[in-house]
This record gives sequence, structure tokens and C-alpha cells, in this order.
Amino acid sequence: MKEVIISTEAVNSYGTRVLTSGIDLEQFKRNPVLLWMHRRAFDGQSMPIGKIDNLRVEEGKLIGTPVFDQNDDFARKIESKWESGFLRMASAALEPTEVNPDPALALEGQTRATVTRCKLIEVSIVDIGGNDEALQLCGADGKQLKLAAGEDAPALPLLKLNEPKPSPENEPGEGEEPESGRQINNNNLIKNQKTAMNKDQLILLGLPEDASDEQVTAALQLMKTKADSAETLQLASVTQYVDQAIADRKILAAQREHYIKLGKAAGAEMLADTFKAMPGQQKPTDTLNLNKQSAPGAGEQPKKYTKLSEVPQSELIALRKDQPAEYMRLYKEEYGVDCPPLSE
Repeated sequence: MKEVIISTEAVNSYGTRVLTSGIDLEQFKRNPVLLWMHRRAFDGQSMPIGKIDNLRVEEGKLIGTPVFDQNDDFARKIESKWESGFLRMASAALEPTEVNPDPALALEGQTRATVTRCKLIEVSIVDIGGNDEALQLCGADGKQLKLAAGEDAPALPLLKLNEPKPSPENEPGEGEEPESGRQINNNNLIKNQKTAMNKDQLILLGLPEDASDEQVTAALQLMKTKADSAETLQLASVTQYVDQAIADRKILAAQREHYIKLGKAAGAEMLADTFKAMPGQQKPTDTLNLNKQSAPGAGEQPKKYTKLSEVPQSELIALRKDQPAEYMRLYKEEYGVDCPPLSE
């Protein structure tokens, strides 16, 4: 049977965290009920699907083993998905009995008071938990706490920053507004500025003004994922252009990292244009093997004639002297017989 982490002390999606040492397990141990998606049998249809065995605390984590009711067809279906790994998350229903708003207990990202004491009501197998540390917070009436982002709730208050006390030199003079009044006005101004700033940010993220913290986090995560993907594609293009430039002998292999950094800074298109303007380097053997027409400084190739009468008189003597074999070939083409031996 697979064990499951029921609760930890990490910050959860409610903006709070639950101290594992403060969870009262006694009532639950007397009735260690295991539910599906926190559904109870009020409608006569949803029933417990099992129980939790081996409930214990290890390294700040509440851990237990789900045991499924073998006489319940639905429970066996959930067990099959659990053992096969298609369901992997449990969620604890906790009833806070003591909270502490002391910022000293808060972790990074925490916005609400720390739950220092609570009761474990039930444990559920869930398809998708509300957060990585899946849990459900309930009030004393057994109903789930509704905690909107930024909205205060007596059962789990928001953390409050300590307001600075006015110093003697800042005491109001005659006819001046008291420091407390100025502080309230300043707080309102800051709040209004922050609200306007948040609205602008939400518009840029494509979210409504009443978007929750979870929606903002998801939008930012999506933006980061797209940025990372674009950066990966950019790097792939830059690397391809650099490797092609090396193959074309436009740059040396030792310069590869330099040009990759250049491409990341200037962009793949700019790097491609740079390589297009660069001539390819030639091997010494390529130069040696150039024919007369393509070799640097070479003139035009000698003109080809089909018979002797096509050769201009001005070139005839030079042809006879410098290219006797060609002269004799053209002679034969012209007269149909071999050319007599040429004398000096």
C-alpha cells in the first residue's frame, strides 16, 4: 500500500501555513475516515471509501496510509487508480482552533496568520488538490473557509505590517494636521497608487481587475514559460548559423563561443546577415588548383579555332611558334591532310 503526505508546514494556496506539531489527531484516530473529494454522506450517496492507517508525524510532515473498503465497488475503483499512480494526492480537512498573526512565524510568500493549532477532521483522496500542500480549511461549523485574495477573515486574519510610531520631531505644530491623520492620508494615497499599479499589471497580463493571486501566478508562470521557449529557439537558431559558418569556413571553430554570445546579444537575424557578408576562406590547395581563367591575375583563355583559316594573320606566326601541335591540328582540319613537319 502506498503512503501519502497529508499535510506539511509549507505555505499553501490560502496564504497561510499549518504547524504540524499543532494538529490534534486524537478525534481523527478514533474515526480515521477516508473520503473522496471531501464529500460526506449528507445526500445519501457519498460514503467513506476507506480509512487512514499508520498515521504519524515525521520531519514536520503528517503521513498516513490509505486503506480502501474492499466491499465498496467505487472504493475499489479509486484504489485501483491510486495503486496505479493515476491518483496521487490526498487533502486534509483541518479546523483551525488557534492562529497567530506574528510575522516572526511567517515564511516568504505568506499573507495570512499561521495556524498554530487545529483539528484533523477527515482525509480525502482528490483528483487535483488546491495546491502542492493539498488541504481544506474548515470553520467550527464544519463548512469550508472561503478566503478571497486580500480579503480579511476573522478565522484566519491577514498579516499586518507594524505601523511606525511618530518621532518627537514629527509632532504636529499649532494648526497642523496630526501625524496619525497624515499617516492615514498617506496610507490611502499609497493604497490608491498600488491599486492603480496592480490594475495596469493585470491589464498587461490579460487578466480582469478582480483576478485572484492564483490567476496572477499562473499568468506569470505562462509568460515565463513562453519567454524560456523563445530563448531556447533563439539559441538554437544562433547555434545553427554559427555551425554553418564554420562549415563554410567563414569563421574558425575556435571562434564558435564568441559568435554564439554575439548572436544571443544581437539576435539570430543580425548574425545571419553578418555571415552572409563574410567571404569563405580558401585552402592553399584550392588556389593552386585554380585554372587559368579563375586564378587571380590570369588573363582570358586562348581562343579556340576549328580550322587554320579562322586564325587571324596577326596570331598565325605566334600560334605556329608557341603551339605547334595546335597549328598542325588546325592545318589538318583546314586541308584534310597531315601538316608537314614544322621547321624553325
